[in-house]
Amino acid sequence: MQAFLDVLSAAIAAINGVLWHPAILYVLLAVGILFTIWSRFSQVRAVTHGGAAVLGTFDDPDDPGAISHFQALSAALSATVGLGNIGGVALAVALGGPGSVFWMWVVGVLGMALKTTEVTLSMIYRRTDDPDNPHGGPMWVVRHGLAEQSPRLIGLGKTLGGLFCFTLLVSAVTGGNMFQAWNVGNIMQEFFGIPSFWVGCVLAVLVALVILGGIHRIGAVAGTLVPFMCAAYLIAGFYVIFSRIDQVPAVFAMIFANAFSATQAQGAFIGGTAGFAFATGLQRAFFSSEAGQGSSPIAHSAARTHEPAREGLVAGLEPLIDTLVICTMTALVIFLSGAWNRPADQTFLSPPALVQTDDGSWTLEGGRLVNRSDRPWIAGDTLQAHLLDGDRPIAVNGLLLADENGLEISWSTVRASTRPMLKDGLFVGYTGASFTALAFDRVHPGLGKWLVTVATWLFALSTLISWSYYGEQGVIYLLGESWVTRYRILFCVAIIVACSGIVRTVQELNQLTLLGTGFMLWANIPITVYFARKAMDTQEDYRRRSAAGLRRDRPAR
Repeated sequence: MQAFLDVLSAAIAAINGVLWHPAILYVLLAVGILFTIWSRFSQVRAVTHGGAAVLGTFDDPDDPGAISHFQALSAALSATVGLGNIGGVALAVALGGPGSVFWMWVVGVLGMALKTTEVTLSMIYRRTDDPDNPHGGPMWVVRHGLAEQSPRLIGLGKTLGGLFCFTLLVSAVTGGNMFQAWNVGNIMQEFFGIPSFWVGCVLAVLVALVILGGIHRIGAVAGTLVPFMCAAYLIAGFYVIFSRIDQVPAVFAMIFANAFSATQAQGAFIGGTAGFAFATGLQRAFFSSEAGQGSSPIAHSAARTHEPAREGLVAGLEPLIDTLVICTMTALVIFLSGAWNRPADQTFLSPPALVQTDDGSWTLEGGRLVNRSDRPWIAGDTLQAHLLDGDRPIAVNGLLLADENGLEISWSTVRASTRPMLKDGLFVGYTGASFTALAFDRVHPGLGKWLVTVATWLFALSTLISWSYYGEQGVIYLLGESWVTRYRILFCVAIIVACSGIVRTVQELNQLTLLGTGFMLWANIPITVYFARKAMDTQEDYRRRSAAGLRRDRPAR
């Protein structure tokens, strides 16, 4: 099993090397800049006009659609405002350092124009034959958009729509499901010693109870959960900020400085280049905000409105709330608490031996741990030790496994130019959400354990139910309504699988989430760019009519 997981992890990393080639990151930024300028900085109208729509100013019960603007935004936010904000930001900081946060902000601003454009397109081409169960998304955009241009392109449109749905299902299983479930299982095991597998079983049952009710129940649950969980999380974040308000200017200065320069090794942080901060920040922000992925348009397509451009502006609020507000809050808590560069958590009772493997790599063998002060060590706990390759620190990940003699540490292998040295001290493998919880706890003991645990459950549950709906729409497009029940069962099973030890380290968790996000960006960005003029013309027409006090004729339902 261990060998299979190693091969699988290596294969995913190789695929991500192609999906997230540095050139792709520049293309994504260029598209965001293009849409920002082309839409006349739609970010501003998203805040003003989109905000008014969310408050119900333009709601009309006779418009086509199933849920209100507020519920549509909540359903989309329940997928984006999730563990990407708690665990994803922690991953970005752990891997890329402070500079990665700056690049998350860049994606947040540009992502507002991306979201507005792709949602406007999906609203133009959505299917409302069944007013209570609308269907929309990039698959319908490319299918009906190409058919609109020429009957000869109908087959191509169907095929490209199917390709997008395939990437949608990959992302639904990885980032929309397994990343969420793994974080819940991880934090429950880390802070309460409850085996991750049983946590996954409970989570799967809760998700099943919601998704069986369809978009109406999802919209209702999201409309209740999202405002509550965002408010509670922000209140706790502001508590941390105000308790250390004197350090805030220095943190912002550090973020800006490290966006363009290397970050030196500091305690738990092993150091990173400016290029790595750039790549990590962009990757995590695209995962968290889902800008350009084409997932949010599926939720927004259920909105009750006859103005496609209006819902596009509502969608533009998502990256603002998700990335510029909540992700920033998480990052500030981590930096102000000192969790990101903390000193060693534990010491070795007896250090492990440094061993060279047959392929020239280095690893550790054996070693005994000092007992933890918070709870006993248990199987599944993750560790990290640091080696020195000259002056360069290298992280070696360890996993506690149960055998007939008790607990044994299984260490990963690393490459080094010379024989490395083992540094004193050991870091507990706080990963994702548990890392953010540690940050809150360092400011106010117990705050992170309880706040982030509750927030993790709520954020994960809301994301899981929304992503189950996204994947369901892909299944309907590919296989028809008859496959929906089977898909829902498999989606819930995947939750349990994710909590069964398939993901072991922070690097593997990062690679898993990047896989689905990368596939979707590759499929959706070309569709959005190709049909962008249609969206821009629709937005411009709506802007002119809004300024003149005119409205569009409502289409027949």
